[in-house]
Amino acid sequence: MSRISVRGFAVASATAVTTVGAIAGVASGNAAQPSDDNFEATAADTTLLADIPAGEQAQVQVSSLSEQADVQAAAADAAAKKSAEESARLRAAKDAEAKKEAADKAAAEAKAEKERKEAEERANRSSIRSATSFAAQGSYSIAEVQSMARQMMSADQFSCFSNIVDHESGWNYRATNPSSGAYGLVQALPGYKMASAGADWQTNPATQIKWGLNYMDSRYGSPCGAWSFWQANHWY
Repeated sequence: MSRISVRGFAVASATAVTTVGAIAGVASGNAAQPSDDNFEATAADTTLLADIPAGEQAQVQVSSLSEQADVQAAAADAAAKKSAEESARLRAAKDAEAKKEAADKAAAEAKAEKERKEAEERANRSSIRSATSFAAQGSYSIAEVQSMARQMMSADQFSCFSNIVDHESGWNYRATNPSSGAYGLVQALPGYKMASAGADWQTNPATQIKWGLNYMDSRYGSPCGAWSFWQANHWY
C-alpha cells in the first residue's frame, strides 16, 4: 500500500510557498530570496507524523465502534438486571401480601368457627336438663328414657352414649347381669355405685344417665371417647 510522506509534503509545500513569495518579491522589487537550505531546514524542523496506512486507520475506527458497542451492551445488561431485580422485588412483595391476606382470612375464619362452636356449646349447656328436673314416674318406656338422655347431654354426644347403652342394656333401666351384678342402663358394676348420683338409682333412669355421663367424662373425656374405647375392647 502506498504511503504519503508528511515530511516530503511539507518540503514541497514550503518550496511552493517560497517560489510564490519570490515571484511576488520580484514583482514588488524585493530581490532577497531565501536559499533552498533554508527551505530544507524549515521542513526538517517540522514535527513529523507517523506514517499511518489507510487500512489501519479504518481498523482503529472499527475498534472504537466495537468498544462503544461493548459499553452500550454492558449498560443495557446492567439496566436489564436492575429491571429484573425490581420486578422480582415487586413480585415477592405482592406474593407476601397475598399470603398475609390468605393467612388473615384463614385466621378470621378459624376464629369465627371457634366462636360459633363455643356459642353452640353454651346453647347446648343452657338447654341441658339436670336429672332432678324430671318428675319421678313408676315406670318409663324406652322412648321416654331416650328422650331424657337427649335432654341431659349435648346433641353431638348423644349418638355415642346411645350406642353404648344399646349394647349394654338395650335401654332397659332395670337390666341386671346375673353373672357380674352390673345394673341399669350403663351397667354400672357394682350397681350401687350409682348411688353417688342419687338414692333412686335403681328406679330412676335420669339418675342412671347422670351417673353414666359423669363416669364417661371422667374416664374417657366424653361419651364419644368411651364409645371409641368400647369399639376397640367391647367394654368400657
